[in-house]
Amino acid sequence: MMDLVNCFLNLVVPPASMLMLAFAWPTLCFIRSCEWLYNTLYSDPHMDAKVVIITGASSGIGEQIAYEYAKRGANLVLVARREDRLQAIRQKATQIGAKNVLIIAADVVKEEDCRRFVNETVNLYGRVDHLVNTVSLGHTFYFEEATDTSMFPHFLDINFWGNVYPTFAALPHLHKSKGRIIVNASVENWLPLPRMSLYAAAKAALVNFYETLRLEVINDEIGITIATHGWVGADMSRGKFMLEEGADMQWKEEREVRASGGTVEEYARLIVSGACRGDAYVKYPSWHDTFLLYRVFAPNVLSWTFRLLLSTNGKRKTSMEGVGKPVSTATYNAMEAATTSPSKLQATSPRKLPPGPITFSYSPQKMD
Repeated sequence: MMDLVNCFLNLVVPPASMLMLAFAWPTLCFIRSCEWLYNTLYSDPHMDAKVVIITGASSGIGEQIAYEYAKRGANLVLVARREDRLQAIRQKATQIGAKNVLIIAADVVKEEDCRRFVNETVNLYGRVDHLVNTVSLGHTFYFEEATDTSMFPHFLDINFWGNVYPTFAALPHLHKSKGRIIVNASVENWLPLPRMSLYAAAKAALVNFYETLRLEVINDEIGITIATHGWVGADMSRGKFMLEEGADMQWKEEREVRASGGTVEEYARLIVSGACRGDAYVKYPSWHDTFLLYRVFAPNVLSWTFRLLLSTNGKRKTSMEGVGKPVSTATYNAMEAATTSPSKLQATSPRKLPPGPITFSYSPQKMD
């Protein structure tokens, strides 16, 4: 009997959901347009003399966001581990129009570092108006191909705690200025895709944290802007990632993934414009909302579509091809390129620097 009921529901619910979707889409578009118009008319987009802290500002999205705030005349505090990169970005931001630019070398996965750069900001400028969290670390490997789990905490450290710690340190000062927190999330937080399991999980945790925090600080008039994006041409999507000492490492699957996406400059412009307007959400590109509606109203249809698009006829090509070469540093010269197998990549966890190299390896498998 239950089988008949389930069969009936599977036949009836999808058409009903699609009907709801057809009626809901125009209404949602209208509501969103009204919200955008209200924020545009009644918000102050100017950032003259206001103070903005940007984490992960040494490259990619964080760098471009710094330039966008510089155009608006803000006082900038650029935070990253690569101080040499921050020097060049400070010079360009000053030329563009930033009033003052302070650079601080810090690691956002360390709470004491976060407290330090927030305190240095307040000591110099006396306030914090915007906190922009842009640090992110992605991957493109199948979960079951990992044979060394030592790297797993790294994704949660950077994608989650690397946003939570700066927020916790800056909240008391944001209360005083009635400021805003800007978060660099990703569409994978609700639209999971293959080869991004750990990244998607960390981003989902991140978004849910800030959605909850939004309700906790709503009476204190602290705004939160959650920016979600698809593939953009950032260092993360090009396969780069940072060691604890500040050296670059190239992820070798970059050679195999040929994803095209929007420009970082456009995404950064939309984030800063939305944050200055007081928008709760910034989405780039906006057509991802179509998938969200299907996820809510007709999840089975979305699942069938992905199964069709991602079908490999029973076989799956490994996500690891080519050879990755880490960049050595004076403080960690024990690291060396993997030579025993082309499927090995060396890395370290930010939690503790090991005395010797750790290999993060992947075993190619064939799905039956």
